[in-house]
This record gives sequence, structure tokens and C-alpha cells, in this order.
Amino acid sequence: MTPIRLAIVDDEALFRKGMSLLLEDVEDIEVVLDAFNGQDFLDKLGDSQRLPDVVLMDMKMPVLNGIETAKVMSANFPEVKIIILSTYFSKAFVTNMLELGVASYLAKNSKIDLVEHTIREVVDKGFYYSDEIQGIIRESMLDKKRQSKASFTIQLTAREKEILQLICEQHTNAEIAKKLYISSRTVDGHRNNLLQKMNCKNTAGLVALAIQQQLVKVSPSQFWA
Repeated sequence: MTPIRLAIVDDEALFRKGMSLLLEDVEDIEVVLDAFNGQDFLDKLGDSQRLPDVVLMDMKMPVLNGIETAKVMSANFPEVKIIILSTYFSKAFVTNMLELGVASYLAKNSKIDLVEHTIREVVDKGFYYSDEIQGIIRESMLDKKRQSKASFTIQLTAREKEILQLICEQHTNAEIAKKLYISSRTVDGHRNNLLQKMNCKNTAGLVALAIQQQLVKVSPSQFWA
């Protein structure tokens, strides 16, 4: 099995080293890059022959912080999935990062088992939201009810709505294909169409927008755990 290629971006050298040591014995995860701020990370990405699959990134960093780095990543490296590890956990911070297409958002004092699980879920499904993040999304969704949906005029086919629903229920392409009796390639095609129609860079942004605009009905037992 090919290991997940991981980058760590944080201005604290001890944190980067500690996280690398904690993950070095995990068979399916390989730390391939570390950087001390967003600009250092982007510079190293430009010199890399092969991009990491996932980046663990802090929010507050000198020169180029997590927010600005995520904007650049979304525009230029959308295939690299971003997991924010931060001490900042306000609704405004989290909602802003999710709208930028961040795949997950964890507290910096999260247990290593949760970090490992999140990395795998993000690679497998494109996003992972912990119970705390799900609660913030729910609050954001309730706030959005006060806003008019008239300006959101994207037209989705019945099949696209069906697949969008299953994506938001955290099913993989293979699981969706099995449920709908279609090929994984067909599912991938619909997913790409949804990304284009809804002007999203990745699955995480797609899910956040779908929930905020109430395009899906999310079962509490499946999502709001």
C-alpha cells in the first residue's frame, strides 16, 4: 500500500518535530515535507517533484498565515487536502476555513489517534468533520436560514442531487457506486460536474456549501453524531 504523503506546516519547530516523531511509525503515513510558515511551504511545493496528499497546517504563522495559505492552495493546488490544527476554534474562524475548502479542522491538542483517523478519512472521502465541527456547521446552517436562497440558482439533475446527498453522508465513490448500481468512474464524473456547477475547488467545499444552502437533508444519525 502506498503511504499517504503528509506535510506539516507550523512556525513551532518543536511541534513539527513532535508530530513527525508521533507519525513516523505509522505504516500508511509518511511525512515528506515540513515548513515553518505558509510562504516557506508554498516555496517548497514549487520545488517538489511530487505534491503531498495532505497538509497539517497551523492558522497563526508569520509571513503567510493559514488563511492566506489556504486561499493560495485552493487556487493553485486544490488536490492537496488541508487539515487545520489550531488553538483558534471560534465559529468565524472555522466557517471561514471551511468555505475556503479546508478538508478538516482540529484542535491543536487533539489526540494523535484522532489526527491519524482524520488524515485517513480526508484521503478516503475528501473531508472529515469532528462532532465539534459538525456543531459549528449546524449553527452556520441555521444562520443561513435568515438569508434568501433566491440568489443561489444552480440547477442540479436528480442524479446529481442523489450523489450530492450521499457525498454529504460521507460515502466514498465506491460506496456510492454500489448503492446506485453505477460505476465508480460515473460517480467521479458526477462529482466533478457538481464541483464545476457549484464553483467549488474540492469535496470539502462542496459539502459545506450543500449544507449551508440546504441542498441536502442530512440525517442526524449519520452526520450530527
